[in-house]
Amino acid sequence: MTKLKYLQANADAKTISEILNEDGALILEDVIDQKFISELRSETDPFMEKTENGADEFSGHKTTRTGGLLMRSQKCRELISHSDILAAGHEFLSPYCERLQLHLTQIIRIKPGETSQAIHRDKWAWGKHLSHLEPQFNTIWAITDFTKENGATQIVPGSVTLPDDATISDQSITQAEMSAGSVLIYSGSVFHGGGANSSRDDRIGINITYALGWLRQEENQYLTCPPEIAKDLPRDIQELAGYAMGQYALGYYTPPGGPGEKPEVVPPQYALGHEVTSEDFGNLETALGES
Repeated sequence: MTKLKYLQANADAKTISEILNEDGALILEDVIDQKFISELRSETDPFMEKTENGADEFSGHKTTRTGGLLMRSQKCRELISHSDILAAGHEFLSPYCERLQLHLTQIIRIKPGETSQAIHRDKWAWGKHLSHLEPQFNTIWAITDFTKENGATQIVPGSVTLPDDATISDQSITQAEMSAGSVLIYSGSVFHGGGANSSRDDRIGINITYALGWLRQEENQYLTCPPEIAKDLPRDIQELAGYAMGQYALGYYTPPGGPGEKPEVVPPQYALGHEVTSEDFGNLETALGES
């Protein structure tokens, strides 16, 4: 069994990217403190407590999944836009895109008695059409301690190059044990799954994932956080959510209106009331791979 690597919170983006390319996962220790967690829980626990259990085995009959964190929690927005995490995400995904985007936000609470989740790859959200590239940079923030007993995430280190139909042995699986405030970083290609909770307490983690800017998001941020809400968020958060071009000529729209009332072609920022320039459409030379 290959063990997960544990790094200090200030690990540099290149080191994180290199480990992800080889192992598919790692843990940054003690990135946020207990005060941050307490404030985050005061914002999000009311939503989590009203979330129903999953409806199938994969979602978890004793697991709740609470989304919409971009609009529901300031502390979650701080996690989403964490500068060190984004730097590592850009480093890791840069071979495949000009811009990364927010893909999913979700509080995952594994309750006592939950069984282990099927081992899978997150990039299967797009089917199995992306076996030739890496589409995701993913995080699970530990809001409670993650232990073997309470369902710490199962990881198969080094599985990023295995075929999609690979048989995963129990001996190849380790668990992402970490203290509250630490964060598991993993790729869309690594085999993993939620662990079984044999303890008496909930295991709570916040799953925030990022994807190539030219792919469809798993959590539809435009419906979860429509323009009338998104317009009040910081611009960097708006653009992470998808209110920006995925790359040149990818994501523009024509505003509704009568003849001549609105411009014909504008980038998504226009929907939030921003004045837009040619730069908001992205770089054509970069998109075409020119120098």
